[in-house]
Amino acid sequence: MAVRAVRGAVQLERDEAGHMEEQVGALLTAVMERNALTADDLISIWFTATPDLHSDFPAAAARKLGIVDVPLICAQELDVEGAMPRVVRVLAHIESDRPRDGIAHVYLGAAAALRKDIAQ
Repeated sequence: MAVRAVRGAVQLERDEAGHMEEQVGALLTAVMERNALTADDLISIWFTATPDLHSDFPAAAARKLGIVDVPLICAQELDVEGAMPRVVRVLAHIESDRPRDGIAHVYLGAAAALRKDIAQ
């Protein structure tokens, strides 16, 4: 089994903890489903959030989904002028038999514009 990385992102409509939990939960669920993953396949997950998001930690959504024994970390995204606002990004390290080009990267809603080259 190989170690792979899965990318993804979602743009929130507003900075509210419940909304973040819902949207990040949807992102993680889509990443898991599209890559046929279980929690046992996860090695670690990095989350970043744009500087305009401060209502909650994105990792809290993962814990509420039952991802409880996987190392998670949150960081602030670079504050680049003109960047898309209210975005949570994810970089998940996984164990998978899929080839690198078989990994489904997930960009939901408006965040699909961030990586048109890999968004599925």
